[in-house]
Amino acid sequence: MAEKAKEDASNYPQNLTCPLCLDVFDEATILTTCGHTFCRKCLMNYDQVHQELDHMICPLCREITKFMSANRVDDLRLNVSINGCVDDYHIKRGGMNALLEMNPKCTSCKLQQDAVSYCRTCNNYMCDKCLHCHQHLTVFFEGHDIVSIGDIIEGNVKIGHLSEKCHTHKQDEKDLFCEECKVHACLKCIVVTHKNHDIKNRTDFEQELQSKVNDLAQRCAEKKTELEKNIQNLEVQRYEVHTAVQKLLEDVKQAYIIKTKELEENLNKLEEQLIALKQSFDDDLDVLKSKDRQRIKSICSSITLVDNDRLGHLETDSLSAHVLLCDELDAMLKEATDYLSVAAITKDAKETKFKPADDVRLDLGRILRFTEMQIVKCVDLRGLIAGMTRYTDDSVAIGFENNYDIDITDSAGNNKKHTNIPSNTFFHDLAFLQDGSLCMSLSNSEARIYSLTGSQKATIQVSDRGYRLKINTSPSADEIIISNGGNEVYIYDSTGSTLKHTVPGRNKIRQATATRSGKIITSSCDLQNPSVVTVYDRDGNAGESLQAPNGVYMYAAVDKRDRVYVASVDRSKSKNVVIRLYDLNGLNLIERYEFDGLNTILNSNWCYLVSVSQDVLAFACYYKLYFIKLL
Repeated sequence: MAEKAKEDASNYPQNLTCPLCLDVFDEATILTTCGHTFCRKCLMNYDQVHQELDHMICPLCREITKFMSANRVDDLRLNVSINGCVDDYHIKRGGMNALLEMNPKCTSCKLQQDAVSYCRTCNNYMCDKCLHCHQHLTVFFEGHDIVSIGDIIEGNVKIGHLSEKCHTHKQDEKDLFCEECKVHACLKCIVVTHKNHDIKNRTDFEQELQSKVNDLAQRCAEKKTELEKNIQNLEVQRYEVHTAVQKLLEDVKQAYIIKTKELEENLNKLEEQLIALKQSFDDDLDVLKSKDRQRIKSICSSITLVDNDRLGHLETDSLSAHVLLCDELDAMLKEATDYLSVAAITKDAKETKFKPADDVRLDLGRILRFTEMQIVKCVDLRGLIAGMTRYTDDSVAIGFENNYDIDITDSAGNNKKHTNIPSNTFFHDLAFLQDGSLCMSLSNSEARIYSLTGSQKATIQVSDRGYRLKINTSPSADEIIISNGGNEVYIYDSTGSTLKHTVPGRNKIRQATATRSGKIITSSCDLQNPSVVTVYDRDGNAGESLQAPNGVYMYAAVDKRDRVYVASVDRSKSKNVVIRLYDLNGLNLIERYEFDGLNTILNSNWCYLVSVSQDVLAFACYYKLYFIKLL
């Protein structure tokens, strides 16, 4: 560690040296999984750059030690045995801080006197008496390299390396380094144990290591400067992002003002209509009142006549009564600095638009992120398409109704036939399982599973609903998803022998696929008007359906991140396809992006949409296949 005396690491016993700082252990701490030991502060510094992990990867053997709590390194236990040996070592060497205190003790004798010199050859501090012996007993100490403690403390000289003696060949020095075994060894050990290994002179190795460390230190400084500049740039970009969002907020408020004004005008018109209606009711009531008063007058007049004794008899009159009623508010140094994401976020924020609600809707509108898509390749298909599924991250597998075979087509337009499939088999759809097995639908009620060699493995039978059987696979559980125009989705295991779930639906289901989280995405496609896309769980619970206008059919696909793409095909506009990206929120779909329209020739009601990779879709209809890159 930096706080320790800067003695050369080669002077320390090998079993007391930390592999990270190359100094004697300071609070030796053990990794519980592999048992390797390091200074506690070294582990803390190492852990600083891995805070996103809930474990530590051993710097030596790459074994994983799980942290028990948020205390991380503090929870790791000390290596009591090593720490005891370190204490003994420091006592023997005159104390851990002896050199820093400028008072190292003599290690050449047992008198523990203050050292005045250091012998690089013996690797020992010397008091006056030991120095005298070195200088005069030339028979034993001739040629030894002696430096004064003053020169060491003042930094005029550095304590050099002392070659360590070989444990096997006692008289030989370990002055060679094996690159393959990562150990120092003597010449005899190299010849016997490290034959044909890459061997370097110890001095050369240490110089190369020091050069590598110096280079890393320089690169660290450069990377630090680069990242600091990037942080400054990020804050500038943050201001631009905030400005763009503030502009969106102003657009929303302006839409609110317009909508409020329109609602107030509507309210005033309704109030005027209600006032006129009230006056009309009052007028009608006044008419009735007048009529009743006139009748009362007539009755009174008739009673007077009847109650006239002078007439001598009563004359009867017919009196008639008529009653009138008047009437809905997402190694370090080698990892490239990320400039693009910040710029992309800024660009995205500036290009985000506010779309007001239609005049007939009460809500203000939605925040949509409009973007573009690019047709990477348009491929002319050799027959009428009967099924399409993802094959690799760059290709799809396509089946044809009349050719009885399957093409593998990639985004560059390259094409090859899929081998080992049953010959002369008329099929309606296809999907691949994780082991490479092929599942094919053969009718409105039957599907078969074939192995890699083309042999039949299983047959699946479902109720005939009058429509072609469509199949898909679940990415997480390797399940087979089947729909055929009924109000249910069948989920089989990968062998086709077990029906795991029957998911009840509330609409006719022509197409079904599954997310990694287990949800089922269904589409009625062209079976009903309006066409709907609905999300179900395994129990049949459903979210709010997406509903297309009449004459627009929707086809859904799910990518590896459980995002849902929906292609809306407008049959009234024979060349218009709009693709939208939705995020899953429980069982509901939240629109995230709307891509530019795709102009194509649509000569069939049935289309295919497949997520090939994270940003590439495949869309097919009739005799055309499009690979689309989402920008």
